Amino acid sequence: MGSKKIPHVLAIDHGTSGCKVALVSIFGRVADFQNEPTPIHFLPGGGAEQDPRDWWNAFTRAARKLMARGSVSPALIRAICVSSTFSSTVAVDRDGKELMNSLTWMDSRGAPHVQKFMRGIINIDGYGLSRILNWIRKTGGGPGLSGKDDIAHVLYLKNERPDIYEKTYRFLSSKDYFNLKLTGEFLASYDAMTLFWVTNAKNINNMNYDDSLISKLGIDREKLPRMIHSIDTVGTLLPSVAKKLGLGKDVKVYSGSPDHQSALVGSGAVKDFQGHLYIGTSSWVECIVPFKKTDIPHSIASLPSSIPGRYQCVNEQDMAGGCLTYLIEHVLDAKTLKRKKNENLYAALDRIVSETAPGAGRLIFTPWLHGERSPVDSNTLRGGIHNLAVTSSREEIVRSVFEGIAFNTRWNMDYVEKFTGRPFDGLHFIGGGARSDIWSQVFADILNRPIHQVEDPLQANARGAAFIASVGMGHLKFDDIPHHVRITGEYTPRKQHRHLYDDLYHAFLEIYRRNRTLYDRLNSSDNKG
Repeated sequence: MGSKKIPHVLAIDHGTSGCKVALVSIFGRVADFQNEPTPIHFLPGGGAEQDPRDWWNAFTRAARKLMARGSVSPALIRAICVSSTFSSTVAVDRDGKELMNSLTWMDSRGAPHVQKFMRGIINIDGYGLSRILNWIRKTGGGPGLSGKDDIAHVLYLKNERPDIYEKTYRFLSSKDYFNLKLTGEFLASYDAMTLFWVTNAKNINNMNYDDSLISKLGIDREKLPRMIHSIDTVGTLLPSVAKKLGLGKDVKVYSGSPDHQSALVGSGAVKDFQGHLYIGTSSWVECIVPFKKTDIPHSIASLPSSIPGRYQCVNEQDMAGGCLTYLIEHVLDAKTLKRKKNENLYAALDRIVSETAPGAGRLIFTPWLHGERSPVDSNTLRGGIHNLAVTSSREEIVRSVFEGIAFNTRWNMDYVEKFTGRPFDGLHFIGGGARSDIWSQVFADILNRPIHQVEDPLQANARGAAFIASVGMGHLKFDDIPHHVRITGEYTPRKQHRHLYDDLYHAFLEIYRRNRTLYDRLNSSDNKG
């Protein structure tokens, strides 16, 4: 089949900072893409909201610009599929209109309601023993006490915005909100509903809502959408949307997956125990597992993946690449970072790191700028640069941020490997961070694992969404995907830095252990508004 005749997918990669739209072949080749930014609004008491209308407007702007360039004939675009942020919750009315801003994956205002609900007579790590065991048995996990899961958002609205709760026809994930706007259908995928924590996943091949869990939480069953698989068709693109975008009237919309699950598919690491590392605003270490298991203290569980009948496990940190953005916007003088007028700010950071000795003068950065999700679930942890001296240089501070994010990633990875019972042979590296050769080497050195830099790492989510649609259309099987994902860089751990990084990593963990109660005392008011 000639390249000009290969069917393509309009893949939507909706992230926290923007909405990217890509034209991707059914075999994963990215023909073209366009990105449009979206704002986020941080509010007192742990609020982090985005306007869903901003998402939709960004999507339509990006899609129209993309289509206007003519990289792929509209006749070859056979499907649309969405990847979107996990645990960003949208309340919509019966007409499909959003009732308020989305509570994003960073919004923790529901924490007090989850914590109150999950307490019991005998408590372990903040959970009532009998209550959490019931949840684990059915769902594989339970509501996170930091209040950043979808169910915490629903409980927050029920208790503090009852006017919104009562008007809500359906609570949707951000991914399924896009699908509603594309097709008019109120549907959700099994994997997208995971963090509502009301789906029984004991049998991965026969998932359903659990009425007893829904009843215990005191929420309304009818406000939850009907569930389908990620590879299933949601419906046909609405004629008004097709006309606006310049697409055919018969374009199908496939259900798609949240960003974690889409990224896994787009990374090519779809085999059991084959891991991938994602570095974007947040980051995670993730892999497919062939068993059902839960590690509550470290927030790891076997949860539904976008591959029907398969579980995945993941450990996520709240802020990764977002720390670099903070560094540029609030700490460094951007004008003095660049040596050349046309040098990109992130390229300037890469250069600084590459010119600075490993270990950053023994500075240690902790990346907990917005609390943490795993391997500890906390709203009160905060970031810092430790061991700072009058002789510490700006360059060492920059490198410590790169290394601190990698130390936190190693912390996550250690528990994922304990969960799976085996070390990773290597990690497929995707996301914005994977564009950096020096950061790839830093991760290899600190994780002590080979890093496989995936081609077009920024397009992994879009590529994953396209692969999901391709499987849905019958062009591929999931087992075919590794043959269509190229590795462009291989980074191996350097033995000469092993002792240094092991020493700094153990100091990183000790900073957490010695200071967690102090952070609780300093920041406990965060959850009180």
